[in-house]
Amino acid sequence: MYRKSTLQNGVRVITEAMPYVRSASLGIWADVGSAAERNDQRGISHLVEHMLFKGTERRSAREIAETMDGVGGNLNAFTDKEATCYYAKVIDHHVPLAVDVLADMFLHSTFAPAELEKEQNVVLEEIRMYDDAPDEMIHDLFIRTMWGGSNLAEPTIGYAETVSSLSRDDLREHMRARYAPDRVVFTAAGNVEHDAIVALAERAFAGFEGRAESPHPERPSLTPTSFVKTKDTEQAYVVLGTAGLSVRDERRYALSVLDTILGGGMSSRLFQEVREKRGLAYSVYSFQQGYRDAGLFGVSAGTSPARVQECVDVIADELLRMADAGPTEAELNLAKEHIKGSLTLSLESSSGRMIRLGRNEFNLGRLVSIEEIEREVDAVDYESVVALARELFTPESLGLCVLGPVEASEIRWQRSVA
Repeated sequence: MYRKSTLQNGVRVITEAMPYVRSASLGIWADVGSAAERNDQRGISHLVEHMLFKGTERRSAREIAETMDGVGGNLNAFTDKEATCYYAKVIDHHVPLAVDVLADMFLHSTFAPAELEKEQNVVLEEIRMYDDAPDEMIHDLFIRTMWGGSNLAEPTIGYAETVSSLSRDDLREHMRARYAPDRVVFTAAGNVEHDAIVALAERAFAGFEGRAESPHPERPSLTPTSFVKTKDTEQAYVVLGTAGLSVRDERRYALSVLDTILGGGMSSRLFQEVREKRGLAYSVYSFQQGYRDAGLFGVSAGTSPARVQECVDVIADELLRMADAGPTEAELNLAKEHIKGSLTLSLESSSGRMIRLGRNEFNLGRLVSIEEIEREVDAVDYESVVALARELFTPESLGLCVLGPVEASEIRWQRSVA
């Protein structure tokens, strides 16, 4: 069901057929994200993403929107630290139209000065909106605390001053340098036929030429410390974490099991200890942030400002207890089945499969099959989980971020890791 071809100009075309659905999801991926940006151009990848919706030589911004709305399709994009994706989801017989619209945006956007000025203002509003979302802000504070001074630690959205300073020529040069055929992948999943998609891609990308330097994945140095940002919020937001694994590390399956046991569901240790037993938080969960050559692992919770210290202590104790004693056999088995079940459910969506195709290609150069994932998850044992926990969860490697109506002097961090 998985097939891959390379066009003459270097664009890779990857498909996964799902003949039992009527939808098709298509994505054009550029092998560049915010980690590749200069300090004075923070946010340029995200701004380029916005501008590709603002009109081409053939379609105005409104016509782009109306074309997709007129067939009941969805059109969107995202920029992350290491990649950018422009995607559409349509009924299968509208695939040629969706390919045409996506390629038109990708190759022929005009970057009209008036549209650029408006979109810069839109991004500035997005930055302000983000500043009003403490549950999102805390995660950016965490990555900057743990990887201080690195490109990966910088916000994908950029800063008001850098976004405002970017010119039309800056955006065009960024695309010329980064959006070359050999760094572009076109993915399709759903009720699609590979050879037909390749034929559409050959026409859509005709005339697209050039080469681009491959990105150099960053491996930041770990800089764990404690950071408290005082902000007038109802809750205090806490993230406690440490180093994780890259998406290419073969131990990532053991980390997924460890993640699930600690904070992957209602039966997880953290949910039971933090929420069910103590009523410290409504939401508490563990998470991974994996990149091509680095990763972070953390636990996030929102709690009453008066109970921040207790919440931090309980989370730290659970991490260190896992490193000391490891999981039970029952926890291992439950986590494995949870991971396999969640994977299967996520892949019922053509969009989920399309995104998986792009990420697998950039990160690993191949598709990791469901069967392979299930084998690797089943192979995770007590020894591999406890060895990883002992490597990652050491007192000196744990970093803490707190955002809310608290002062740094109120947090006894060294007590938590003593």
